[in-house]
Amino acid sequence: MVTHLSVGINDVSDVHGRTVGVWTLLSCTLCFLCAFNLGSRPIYAATFLSLVYAYGHFLVEYLLYRTVHPANLAGLGVFAVPAMVWMLPQWNSHAPRRADNNKQP
Repeated sequence: MVTHLSVGINDVSDVHGRTVGVWTLLSCTLCFLCAFNLGSRPIYAATFLSLVYAYGHFLVEYLLYRTVHPANLAGLGVFAVPAMVWMLPQWNSHAPRRADNNKQP
């Protein structure tokens, strides 16, 4: 059983910083695509799940490994949690509506 890491703390911090940077870029790209394609359920789902996965990752890092400071978790939560709460009830409101062919003018 491994009882300690052989990687220096500075290496982990650099990797963590780059990971957050890439996640931010990916998240912004997905949000941009979602905003212009609200009727696309796959893009909407990918955007929503990216927020769930990313915030879930940081939550696990905080709760299990204690590698994330509570202030950093709260800072990410200010953006991720309201976005998830907003997107969930809107799930079906932007879907293309089917035309009812049986209606008479």
